[in-house]
Amino acid sequence: MLLSGHFHKGLVIVGLLLLAGCAGARSPQQVEDHTVQVPANAGVYKVGNPYQIDNVWYYPREQPDYDETGIASWYGPDFYGKYTANGELYDGNALTAAHRTLPMPVNVRVTNLDNGKSIIVRVNDRGPYARGRIIDLSRHAAELLDVVQSGTARVRVTYVSRADMGGGGPPPPETPPEIANALPAKPAGKVDSSALGIVPGAVVAPPVKLATLPAPLPAPPPPVAATEPTGQVDKVPVPGVTHLYVQVGAFSKLENAQRLMRSIGGDVHISSLQRGGQTLYRVRTGPLASVQDADSALARITGTGSGDAQIVVDQ
Repeated sequence: MLLSGHFHKGLVIVGLLLLAGCAGARSPQQVEDHTVQVPANAGVYKVGNPYQIDNVWYYPREQPDYDETGIASWYGPDFYGKYTANGELYDGNALTAAHRTLPMPVNVRVTNLDNGKSIIVRVNDRGPYARGRIIDLSRHAAELLDVVQSGTARVRVTYVSRADMGGGGPPPPETPPEIANALPAKPAGKVDSSALGIVPGAVVAPPVKLATLPAPLPAPPPPVAATEPTGQVDKVPVPGVTHLYVQVGAFSKLENAQRLMRSIGGDVHISSLQRGGQTLYRVRTGPLASVQDADSALARITGTGSGDAQIVVDQ
């Protein structure tokens, strides 16, 4: 009896193990998924609030007439996969750029004033914050403009348009001020209506039978706008020789320019320019032979407290 009892218990144990094995076969252990899900490129249109970097204030704003010359740089793999200032993901193979005050995203044309190569890029980030630089290009944009090897280039940057949003959506509407500020229309009163009776003696025409129209053809994909980045490199005429200057300010009144020149001292001078029927008096130093010389002059001038000084390219 003792032996048979042990034998019976053994059968029970074996049976339980078999049941456990069968249950395991029906419900295999779930394998953990460690795949990283990359979020969608969910950028937004934004202008942004004023901000301060290294004791310098920047004031983002709408600038549809933006047209500036200066020094371009480029930023590379350290930023790959990181979010840009408007919520997109940085891709060094895309045609993008960073700017300190333009809205995002907008398209700008960048022209290398050393070789005449010109492309359209999408501004979707903030920067550069190295003094004396006006735009930071993605690596691919820098390659197309021949900026990678030199690291910097003399460029002209001009505003083109607002950019398409992520996923190919259209850019946000630019509401004209006269529409945005218009007063709402006065609501109309209730209008009563009633059916017209048939005039006696009139001939009633039979109803018109409409032919069945064929099903509409699918709409063709929207063409790429001429203002969007395409990678096409245009060759545009540029001055044969350009020079670098450090410009501290531009004034419509000569006495204001003279006052600033005296406060800075050194080798700054006043240069006049006719623009739009108005004379501008620019306080600047130069011409300077190289970017390094311009950087040194900029450092000296900003050391006097002139935070608005910048490097410009001129003939």
